[in-house]
Amino acid sequence: MEINEVIFIDSLPKLDLHGYDRETARVAINDFIEDNFKMGNEIINIVHGIGRGIIRKTVIETLNKNKKVIEYKSAYANQGCTIVKIKVY
Repeated sequence: MEINEVIFIDSLPKLDLHGYDRETARVAINDFIEDNFKMGNEIINIVHGIGRGIIRKTVIETLNKNKKVIEYKSAYANQGCTIVKIKVY
């Protein structure tokens, strides 16, 4: 599946980062990616909220550094979510 084909984000595995600080969010994101990699889930959803953009910035920085991430984009209907495509074998 391609990331642009995602229509219903509620059916994707989801990590909700509301209430997390930057460091806890970074660890949770990497753990979530690793868990979904092991389960073979190719597309995942990370909910960071809109707010002041602090956690969203952390999400983007973490995704850029993670070697299992192929691509990501903001969800079309919800700018508080980022849809991520990860490598699966």
